[in-house]
Amino acid sequence: MAHESTPDHHIFEMDLTADEARRRTEFFAAMEPGWDPVAAMAAEDEAYRMLYSGLDEHQQRIYERLVAAGVLPPDLGQGRAAD
Repeated sequence: MAHESTPDHHIFEMDLTADEARRRTEFFAAMEPGWDPVAAMAAEDEAYRMLYSGLDEHQQRIYERLVAAGVLPPDLGQGRAAD
């Protein structure tokens, strides 16, 4: 189907590639010089492991339901860096 422009309707397209590159540049510029992204992700993974460890039976069932529903990823805290 061809896109047609009418007097009161126009096709609008925007390439966000340059904006995404600018956003990433600004993000990294805002980080402290000693910021270690690998250590930050490892700390986040450890926090998830702690959060979802030691669940009682009821909590474990709820967790599994949330995973099955796609609300939580199935490998929470288990190598999330590949996402």
